[in-house]
Amino acid sequence: MNADPTTHDAGGRGGPLAGRLVVDLSRALAGPHAGMMLGDLGARVIKVETPGTGDDTRGWGPPFVGPEDDRQSTYFLSCNRNKESIALDLKSEDGRGVLTELLRRADVVIENFRTGVLDRLGFSTDAMLALNPGLVILSITGFGHDGPEAKRSGYDQIVQGEAGLMSLTGADPENPQRVGVPIADLLSGMYGAYGAVAALLERERTGRGQVVRTSLLASIIGVHAFQGTRTTVAGEVPQAQGNHHPSIAPYGLFSCRGGKVQISVGSEKLWAAFTTAFGIDATRPEFATNADRVGHRDLLIGVIEDAFSAYGAEPLLEKLNAAGIPAGKVRTLDEVYAWEQVHSQGLLTTVQHPVLGDIDLPGAPLRFFDGPVETTLTEHAAPPLLDGDGEAIRAWLARPVAEDVRA
Repeated sequence: MNADPTTHDAGGRGGPLAGRLVVDLSRALAGPHAGMMLGDLGARVIKVETPGTGDDTRGWGPPFVGPEDDRQSTYFLSCNRNKESIALDLKSEDGRGVLTELLRRADVVIENFRTGVLDRLGFSTDAMLALNPGLVILSITGFGHDGPEAKRSGYDQIVQGEAGLMSLTGADPENPQRVGVPIADLLSGMYGAYGAVAALLERERTGRGQVVRTSLLASIIGVHAFQGTRTTVAGEVPQAQGNHHPSIAPYGLFSCRGGKVQISVGSEKLWAAFTTAFGIDATRPEFATNADRVGHRDLLIGVIEDAFSAYGAEPLLEKLNAAGIPAGKVRTLDEVYAWEQVHSQGLLTTVQHPVLGDIDLPGAPLRFFDGPVETTLTEHAAPPLLDGDGEAIRAWLARPVAEDVRA
């Protein structure tokens, strides 16, 4: 068990997981996102890639950026910060030998191979735990590790459909839509990282590692939230209904003069303030309670948009804010990354890339404070070049373990 925070050379980076070693065998997005989250928390993350081609996402694009003879995928850049890269052919004796040494030293290994692939390579769960009884094995699949459909390949949009999310998303039931980011991949990575950290915490008590399993299917069902209980408890089947909340009204996107705004009127107190500010008759029986307003949603939308038609978007947002009504605009991503509030939260970070120079990446979403002092990592590493750290990692593995201590 690698409980000693001085066991690994992580370049002196701080963070809650400083001194922990993560071996990331995954590719595409779910596993790499989990690895990036652990790296954001200070772990040393070594990404094992296929020689020659690397992670699949190195070829996903456009867009590609950089010089013509060394184009870089922005997709890969999105999910691999704070990692090192080593290229290993796991079908070769050398590749398996290097991976074996990495696993001996690791705290966490992440994999999203199809069930049985690692077994055939000689790295079954039992084999890895025999090498390192303190190892936490995070394994992510598409539809789960067992059950009648365990062998199905899991791709984000397919799982968004199979797990019901697309039936809830879109303008109406006849036009299901996927979420605009690969949300099943991202959520399974988040759940996986959460599970791995919990297993590391339990290891402090038991001294043993364990296997943590999640799937793209589980991640989507895990966020069904009130739509799930609406089905399982109330017996209703939710359907897509556009940009308005199924259980709260008014809550959604509304047209005004020359634009659109979003509002959230989530309590009777806010409803009273809202109707007062915009001269809406709150005594109408159709609007008496939230349930009434939900039942007469189309009528309510018409009344509100009629009131909003006198205002442009910015003056309307000012009036809503003055009345204490939660409201906002719909920003494009370039507007988001130019927003001062985003910068104030450390949600844009500049890293030095070996090919691209200084680039801006979306930042880590967590911040930590020790009293008034922020302890979040402020120096992040750019996503690595393929095998960019291979020589250094091999040299580190060649040192006797007793010498493997940071100065």
